[in-house]
Amino acid sequence: MSSIGENVDDRLSRLPEEILSHILSLMPMKFAVQTSILSKRWRYVWMFVTNLDFGEIHSMDSLHSLTKIVDRVLKFCTPSQVKLFRLHFPYICARKSSVSNWIDELVRLKISELDLQVQQLQLPPSMFTCRTLTKLRLDRSGYAFRDVWEFKCPVNLPCLKTLDIAVYATPSVNAFKLISGCPMLESLSLEVTWFNMNEEDYVFNIPTLKRLKLTWSKYDLRINKVILNVPNLEHLYVCGALRSVFVMEDVSSLVEASVPLDYVSYGHLSAELLKGLSGVKSLSVYNQSSPCDVNSPLPVFPSMTHLVLKRFRHFGQIFQFLESSPELKQMCVILAEPFQQKPEEYSWVEPELVPACMLTNLTTIKYSICEWWKRDIPFLKYMMGNAKVLKTITITWENMSNENEKLVCAEAVKLLRRASRYCEIHFHEN
Repeated sequence: MSSIGENVDDRLSRLPEEILSHILSLMPMKFAVQTSILSKRWRYVWMFVTNLDFGEIHSMDSLHSLTKIVDRVLKFCTPSQVKLFRLHFPYICARKSSVSNWIDELVRLKISELDLQVQQLQLPPSMFTCRTLTKLRLDRSGYAFRDVWEFKCPVNLPCLKTLDIAVYATPSVNAFKLISGCPMLESLSLEVTWFNMNEEDYVFNIPTLKRLKLTWSKYDLRINKVILNVPNLEHLYVCGALRSVFVMEDVSSLVEASVPLDYVSYGHLSAELLKGLSGVKSLSVYNQSSPCDVNSPLPVFPSMTHLVLKRFRHFGQIFQFLESSPELKQMCVILAEPFQQKPEEYSWVEPELVPACMLTNLTTIKYSICEWWKRDIPFLKYMMGNAKVLKTITITWENMSNENEKLVCAEAVKLLRRASRYCEIHFHEN
């Protein structure tokens, strides 16, 4: 056995140094450093890694040890060697000067990707003029919601393509200064926690942008505008509270969107948002309010082929989307948690007309159930009995432990008539 182990060790150790350093770059830094004890051959291999991933630090003792390691590693790195630097300690405080000095050194080393999640973050001027940075993620986590985007120097990040940031105040004053200094930006994720600020218009005038994720954690009721002039945008994700009027000046390339809806309190905002998304091919909708009919008529989605409806229980809502999507091919319905609804209040009402997509295009249905209700059968019976080109219907049980209910559900569904002779039924459990 020992000879086999020696042969394996020899074969691995004989690999070229650039291959060994690439292998170590795929693992967290603490494991890469540990390989130095394997043999003399491995003693310094970890110093040539291209990805410096220090993971997440949870204690002050670990932070002190980490500070020494980072200082040592950066001291021996050569320019253009380091591609990625990742460091997360969201719940303990490091010295501002230490992190700032590390960033300065990484800029000198021509860093490509920087991922920091730290408290008391102080950004040095050099970071805002780094000509090699292509990906930047900065999240100042913790309990004190102060903004860290206080920089007086001009921003010039000519190669940055991916930006992921979280801000806690006046994003139009600080975050957008950073965004405007990134002429090649393709992917932007912006999280805003808004406490008691003035109404602001967020103007996204970014011709290169292809992916945009906006997360609102707003704690007041003020309504602001989000103006999108992004002709190359393909993917839009809106998360959190819907408290903004979306003005779609140019989203002509938009393919996919994921948005929250609130028809009870902010129905007019939801209606305007959906109107602006009428050209998408894929739409995911999260229902934030209690079940109710859509107050405003839905726009027609002439190109939409994929639809996901999350936290829906009112079948009237589901059919409003079906009727507005004549080219729909795939539909996924993830039902609301049962304790949030009163099923007896929302009984099944059969639509007067069969939606056009069910007669010509709908081939795939995914139906996610948290708790089996008898009224689910009329809905499934209608769908299977009228979807003439349906190929697959998948029933998924979400956190449903009652085996008898599962059996009753499966047997009931299997007995339903299918308008499509090619329709197959599948059952899955999450």
